[in-house]
Amino acid sequence: MLAKLLTYSLFGIDARPVAAEVDISPAAMPKTILVGLAEAAVKESVHRIERALVNSGYTRPIDRIVINLSPADFPKEAASFDLPIAIGILAASGQLVSDAFADYSAVGELALDGTVRPVKGTLSMALQARADGRKGLVVPVENAREAAVVNGIDIIPVGSLAEAVGFFSGAINIDPVPFSWEDTVRELGSYSIDYSDVKGQEMAKRAVTVAAAGRHHLLMIGSPGTGKTLLASRLGTIMPELTAEESVETTRIYSAVGRLAVGESLLLTRPFRSPHHTISEAGLVGGGTTPTPGEISLAHNGILFLDELPEFNRKTLEVLRQPLEESRVTISRAIGSMTFPASLMLVAAMNPCPCGFRGDPKRSCNCSPMHIERYMAKISGPLLDRIDIHIEVPPVPFRELSNEANGTDSRSIREQVVQAREVQRERFKGQNVSLNGTMVPRQIRKYCKLAKEAEGLLRVAMEDMGLSARAHDKILRVSRTIADLDGAETIDVPHLTEAINYRALDRSYWRT
Repeated sequence: MLAKLLTYSLFGIDARPVAAEVDISPAAMPKTILVGLAEAAVKESVHRIERALVNSGYTRPIDRIVINLSPADFPKEAASFDLPIAIGILAASGQLVSDAFADYSAVGELALDGTVRPVKGTLSMALQARADGRKGLVVPVENAREAAVVNGIDIIPVGSLAEAVGFFSGAINIDPVPFSWEDTVRELGSYSIDYSDVKGQEMAKRAVTVAAAGRHHLLMIGSPGTGKTLLASRLGTIMPELTAEESVETTRIYSAVGRLAVGESLLLTRPFRSPHHTISEAGLVGGGTTPTPGEISLAHNGILFLDELPEFNRKTLEVLRQPLEESRVTISRAIGSMTFPASLMLVAAMNPCPCGFRGDPKRSCNCSPMHIERYMAKISGPLLDRIDIHIEVPPVPFRELSNEANGTDSRSIREQVVQAREVQRERFKGQNVSLNGTMVPRQIRKYCKLAKEAEGLLRVAMEDMGLSARAHDKILRVSRTIADLDGAETIDVPHLTEAINYRALDRSYWRT
C-alpha cells in the first residue's frame, strides 16, 4: 500500500512543503529504504521511528518499506520528518485509516517511547501550511503556542505518536490551540529595565533619543564604567512597540534557529544582541553548509550592540558594511542562495585608547601615540562613515550618582520617539523607506531642506572637518530627525548644529 502525508522542511528561515510518501511491498527480508536527498539526521530517524512504533503498541511491518521525501532536489535536514513518516508507515501497513491527510500536515520528532519532541521553525511551517491551503497543522505540544500565532489555520497539539494517530483516525478530538494577541502582549510585551536606572548622562540620553527616533546607528566613546552598556541595553524601551508584522517576522528568525524560550509564542520586545568580540564572520552575518541566520539577523527590528568595538577582528567588522546599507544579508551556497532580513540599529561602544583613560580628568593615560593610533585604526573609515552619530560618554560626577532623584525615564523619551516616528511615517507613506536613517540621496534632497543660514554652516563644517559625501548625507539625515523631534518643517541652524556635533569626534579621534 502507498500512503502520502504533507510535511515541511526549513530552508533558511522559510519552510518548504515536502511530501512524505511511504510504500510497503512484500519482500523476502524486511528492509527500510529512505530516499529523497535526506541528510544524516533524517537517515538516522529510521531506527528511531521503528522503535517508537513498537514501543507505542504498533507493529513494525516485516516487508520492504520505501520512504520518499519529495521533491528530491533539495536536502532534507533535522528530525521534523519523524512524525509524518511514522504516520505514513501506519497508514501504508493498514494500521491507520484516515481521511484527514488531505487537510492536515504534520511535523515533529519522535523519542524512542513515542513521545513527540519539539522542532525548529514551527512558525514558518504554519505560515506555509496556511499559504498551501491546509486546514490544520499537527505539531508537538511545546511548539503549539508558537504556531498558533498564525490566523486562519488550526494548530493541533500532540504529545505522543498514539495521540497523533488517534487524531488522524478520528478516535479522539483535539481542540485547536487558541491565540490572543492582547493576552500575549500583556504577558510578554514589557521590559524590566528603564532609563531612569541611568544616573546622569543626560547629553548621552539626548543622543540616544535622536538615534532611536530616526533609527540612526550610534557610536559611544568613553572610559570604562561610564554607562555605555547601560545606555545601549535600554534602547529597546524607548522604541515603538513591535507591530504584529514585525513581531512575526522577528519570531520566525528565532524559531528557525531554536532560540525561542519554552512556552514563548512571540517576541514582543525589541531584540538586543551583544556578541562577544571573538565572534567569527559566519557567526555575525550567518553561514554554514546550509546557511543559518547570524547575529545581525537575530537583531532584526532591534539593536545590535558591539561592545569594545576595536577588539573585534577588522575583517569581521567589514562584513557589516553591506548589510547596514541594504538591511538584509544574502548568503550563497551550492544548494542555493538565502536572504535573511537585517533591519537593525547598530550601537557600538569603545574606549578612547587601549588603557581606556585617554582624556579622563581623574586618571592618566599610559598609552603611547603609536598604540593609540594602532588601536583607533582597527575601525575602518568606510565603517565609521556608516555610523550616523558619534558621542563621548564622560564619567558621571559623584553628586549625580548620589542624587536620589531619578533621571529621565524611558516613558518620557519614548513619547518623543513615537511622535517623531509618526511624522516620518506620514512623510514616507507609500514609499519603500519609512525612517530618516534609511533615506536614499534622492529623498535627502527632497525632504532635508535647509534654512538659508544653515546652508552656510554646513558648507563651513564640511570644509573644516574634511567629511566625506556619505558623512554629509548622514548629517542631513540626523538633522532631519532632530527637526522632527522639534516639530519643525525646515532644518534650522540649531538642528544642524546638533547634528554636526554628533560628527565632531571624527576629527578629534581619527584625524579625518
